[in-house]
Amino acid sequence: MKKLARFGLAFTLLFSLLTQTVFLPAIHAEENVPRKILTGWIPYYSMKTALPDVLNNADLIKEVMPFWYTLKYNSKTKVPEILDLYGPANPSVPISEPLNALRNANFEIIPTITDGTSEGVLAGLLKSPSSRTQVVNVIMNLVRTNNYDGIDLDFEGFAFVDKNTTWKATAPLWTAFVKELSVALHAEEKLLSVSTPYVLNPADKQKGYYVYAWDAIASSIDKLRIMTYDYSVAKVGPLGPITWAERTVQYAISIMPASKVFVGVPGYGRDWVTAVAGVCPANLANSVKAGAKAATFVMRDAQSLAATYGATPVYNEQFGEVTFTYQKVYNGTTAGGLATTCTASRTAWYQDNRSWALRAALVTKYRIGGITAWTFGMEEPLAMEAIRTVAKAISPDQVNAVTSVDKSEMSYGSPFTITGQLSIKDKSPLANLAVRVEGKSVGESTWRTLANAITDAEGNFEKSLILGKSTTIRVYSDPTWERSEGLSVEIPITINRLINLSVPTSAKSATQLQITGSVLPRSAGAMVTLEKLAGKDWQSIAETVVTDAQGNFVITVAPQNRGVYTLRTTVSEDANWAALTSQTFNIIIR
Repeated sequence: MKKLARFGLAFTLLFSLLTQTVFLPAIHAEENVPRKILTGWIPYYSMKTALPDVLNNADLIKEVMPFWYTLKYNSKTKVPEILDLYGPANPSVPISEPLNALRNANFEIIPTITDGTSEGVLAGLLKSPSSRTQVVNVIMNLVRTNNYDGIDLDFEGFAFVDKNTTWKATAPLWTAFVKELSVALHAEEKLLSVSTPYVLNPADKQKGYYVYAWDAIASSIDKLRIMTYDYSVAKVGPLGPITWAERTVQYAISIMPASKVFVGVPGYGRDWVTAVAGVCPANLANSVKAGAKAATFVMRDAQSLAATYGATPVYNEQFGEVTFTYQKVYNGTTAGGLATTCTASRTAWYQDNRSWALRAALVTKYRIGGITAWTFGMEEPLAMEAIRTVAKAISPDQVNAVTSVDKSEMSYGSPFTITGQLSIKDKSPLANLAVRVEGKSVGESTWRTLANAITDAEGNFEKSLILGKSTTIRVYSDPTWERSEGLSVEIPITINRLINLSVPTSAKSATQLQITGSVLPRSAGAMVTLEKLAGKDWQSIAETVVTDAQGNFVITVAPQNRGVYTLRTTVSEDANWAALTSQTFNIIIR
């Protein structure tokens, strides 16, 4: 992927409208809601086209990979570091602006980190357990600092910078690193995505880039994005023949759940010189010759490129791609300053809307996670519509979760019951469905599992719970191929503190008396006050005390005059709990 960075220019962006409004395609009530099968990259150098493209197709997209970071080795400090590529390319637009726009559109944000080190450097870092952990830590710091949903590794240096003779030694180092990073990310409920060139069944003659050891990392990763493009680079040919792409998908799903697998689709084309007649200008002698490095173009410009030279694009059924040939004349001067001209025969290959639809059909055929576009903003509009057509055809049933509780406010330690029913759009109940009761309290940013349940034959469930503090709850069921996720409305549950008191029934007027007690749940620092009823008003009768680490307190009352006293205790409000008043009690002072 990073080989295409030459497309990029640093743009000055105007994000103000994008951060306020997301333009979604119109979906009529009678139409299926598309399955979100599309993912892709948002490069730092083409934000002006990529970001609007993502926002305008949010109905197809669940997650995005901002292509904004690269891993380097700092030779001065001797530690790995992650460089921000976005900031230097977009100095007038803070990174918070595109992030806010993406979050407002409810995307999962899984940024890509590329390998920006020199030959053998990253493999060397992964060889040492201490430096391997340093790489893990610097990635975790990036995720935490920006509250990303995970990370995507695009370490292509193993394949295209290091020699293939190193692959056998590098593969176990890569595997150890992926496993260590996976543990760290999953401990914080973050995702690990890996993007690699193709790998094929080891039993086949062609094995692909086996350094990425898919079988060894399969259980540790959440997403595998296969770069099923760049099949033809040095020689003229298709970018990613459909049969070749399908073979690598078949191998991937044989060693990991299909839902983890994403097949790559290119939004660019390649344009090779196949022959040259005449003498080309001196400044073009190296680039306009047979066998020279291919030029690139974006899919949305393919038709105009062909039309400019009178070429007719032809869709190749075997490869599932489009090709055309044309001739281009170059005028200029020789190295000696003489006028010269040459005519180059050129051949272009690219994927169009039919190509993308064909690869999207692999999602249906193999029930894989989806397709991944390199990159957003390159494609022609019809390509997105082709994806949308496929996505609507495999739209999952929408799950409806209806829940209720028998009470929404209670004292600490008291149980309550949540009941619910899960069904699909036509009201058919979902039997034997695993559901989670999840909760989130004040100050918490993620939902935690409170209980698990299984629906009965009528799609119903019932669960008794005890909460330790006020919590907002909801019911959730995981999505499957056939069904969307199930998500209920959020229900706030208020939990009130309890006060346990030990109170004498009487005391002598000439002596102090003590009232002891505890606050539940037990916690330090709660402020407790003893009050007496004087007429219609309550007045403090002793100094306010503070609970100890076990939630206990002792209130000492100075000698009082004879009489019957009506008393109560109050616990002051704090950040987590509402104010609490005990029941009244009487003490006789003799």
